[in-house]
Amino acid sequence: MSIDDMLEASLKFYRVMDKRRSVRHFSSDPIPIEVIHNIIRTAGTAPSGAHTEPWTFVVVKSYDIKIQIRDIIEEEEEINYKKRMGKVWTTDLKPFETNWIKEYLTEAPYLILVFKQMYSFRPDGKKKMHYYSEQSVSIAVGILLAAIHHAGLVSLTSTPLNCGPAIRKLLNRPLTEKLTILLPVGYPAEGCMVPGLKRKRLEDIAVEY
Repeated sequence: MSIDDMLEASLKFYRVMDKRRSVRHFSSDPIPIEVIHNIIRTAGTAPSGAHTEPWTFVVVKSYDIKIQIRDIIEEEEEINYKKRMGKVWTTDLKPFETNWIKEYLTEAPYLILVFKQMYSFRPDGKKKMHYYSEQSVSIAVGILLAAIHHAGLVSLTSTPLNCGPAIRKLLNRPLTEKLTILLPVGYPAEGCMVPGLKRKRLEDIAVEY
């Protein structure tokens, strides 16, 4: 690739990604499962410590299971907002008009729950450590978000506080896994609005030596 092509490609990708927005209101319009599979395949290209690939992407389409996940999260989130999070945290969230009611958990056609595999087992039954699993899964989630946006869909990064064990049990995931993040995925609802936020400038996020 020539320098000119490289510059053009990098700028084009930046402009595409700069249009990405988190949304909290989803259309229930269906999406082909093959699209979700391709998005997850893309996330699975992420690098990982010692190539352990310490991630499990759980896709939930079932409305009944989404209802159960929503019940778990809203019960804990009400406690979070009223007792655990504190005044400063809840005040910082006011511009986003969020509370413990999470309609998007049942509105979006799919939920993708990303579990971190803390370790696994070798064929001989011995424990296999997953090095830098937190960092590896974080990188994979970043690629996952880019793939969702590239496919013309939207999402929201949700980190359900104190809900991991109950959701892990509901989804029959092993004790070796820990819920890292939950992403509703779909089209934005008609008339969906997002806050008019501005991103930091390059000089505010990058340092060169």
